[in-house]
Amino acid sequence: MKFETYENTEAFAADTLEILLENEVQNNLPISFIDNKKADKSDWLLGSVKDENGGIALVAACTPPFNIVLYETGNRQNDAAVRLLSDELKSAGFIPPGVTAEQGLAQRFAETFCENRGFHRHMSMNIMHLDAVKKIQKAPGRCRPLREDDLYYTPYWARASGEECRVEVFDIPTYVERQRSIVEANTYYIWEDGRPVSQAAQGRKTQNGVVLAAVYTPPHYRGRGYASSVVAELSQILLERGNKFCCLFADAENPISCGIYRKIGYYDLCVFDEIRFENGWQ
Repeated sequence: MKFETYENTEAFAADTLEILLENEVQNNLPISFIDNKKADKSDWLLGSVKDENGGIALVAACTPPFNIVLYETGNRQNDAAVRLLSDELKSAGFIPPGVTAEQGLAQRFAETFCENRGFHRHMSMNIMHLDAVKKIQKAPGRCRPLREDDLYYTPYWARASGEECRVEVFDIPTYVERQRSIVEANTYYIWEDGRPVSQAAQGRKTQNGVVLAAVYTPPHYRGRGYASSVVAELSQILLERGNKFCCLFADAENPISCGIYRKIGYYDLCVFDEIRFENGWQ
């Protein structure tokens, strides 16, 4: 087996994109790296482990400071490829903060990479897929795109959502600038019932679909069907724009949110684990 790295996203795509597209929804994250417009990618790791015949057994991508993302071709377990990747990363001194991958792969990589040192599962996420929106009873109100005058509250919703989902949280001015930049894109939607009560947004795109993100309802508006309504509306909008599917990550330990998405027509594909390596494990 051989570990190979790529100098740019074009070379990475030429070698791995066909493999990643075999499970496009599951691989929406590494696929999105290929189309990333960030100018400086010098600190990125884009790699693969190839077998004796030159076939790709394992794809690895890391965009610091985020976790390394892994995919075993066809989801076929390959412990030898995992071991080689682990050894090569440590030999090169490339120490990611953690790993995000299909649950079994994430666990095996963490055990191999950290050996007898510490790591912990930060969260488990259902990757869910939708081809067609089911008809549901909508909540009172209407769905509309984000407007400039929404920015007095949506950055606070975004921060609260990030805290609840245990993901990266930015300061409010950063959120304001991020959201101001997408007002004209019509990719961020608000459910309004006399006042704004829920939100959902288009996230990254893949070759044939799109990821939903930023689903949030303030606690005092929950249980009224607002999240179901805005996610259903936005999913339909995105399909009508030519996307073949929508997908999303849902907290696997939150049956309420997973149930909301299944009611709309999303179904489970696999479970991803985000595992973080303990500080000082080296």
